[in-house]
Amino acid sequence: MQASELNYFKDILLSRKEQIEKNISGVSTELSELNASDLNDEGDHASANNNSMVESAIIEQQKKELTEIERALLKIANGGYGICEMCEDDIGFQRLKVKPHAIYCIDCREIVEKSK
Repeated sequence: MQASELNYFKDILLSRKEQIEKNISGVSTELSELNASDLNDEGDHASANNNSMVESAIIEQQKKELTEIERALLKIANGGYGICEMCEDDIGFQRLKVKPHAIYCIDCREIVEKSK
């Protein structure tokens, strides 16, 4: 992969990383405020609990994506970016445009998903 392409993906990954970190920080603050708030009745408690569960699930998913992004950034630094971890072929440029932190090519991704 050319240096210009690596820089393109690095910029995308860094931008997404920053966005996720802001999201996680914001949701964590909201959850803290919600836990500290004085809820008046069972409906308030149920609503707060539901919101808390949804936001916690979102945080977990974003933390997972953040880990994948950091892994991709390390690969850029080490020269292994864009190479499938299963078959070691190049991951297609179009796939990386859609998911710049992809670790598998399309074919291997399908194999991994079917095996789960």
